[in-house]
Amino acid sequence: MDSIGDECTPLKREYDACFTKWYSEKFLNGERTNDCTEVFKKYQTCLRKVLGERGLTKMIDDARPSIGSVFANDSVDNEQKKSNTSK
Repeated sequence: MDSIGDECTPLKREYDACFTKWYSEKFLNGERTNDCTEVFKKYQTCLRKVLGERGLTKMIDDARPSIGSVFANDSVDNEQKKSNTSK
């Protein structure tokens, strides 16, 4: 699958290949050090540029508080449920 921006596709493929190799050869064998951090940062930088050029950055930033608050509420609810069941 290609990236949202054609100029980011080579970095996406490089990251996908790196991640798949790391996950199957290292992570599943207990190694938690991620070898793909640098290529991920390059890919992320490319994506941010493309998203900004397409005017999508604001929309994503605006959506984050809503998504975060949903998870925050779930987290609080789960903690309250645990607290109530332990009484």
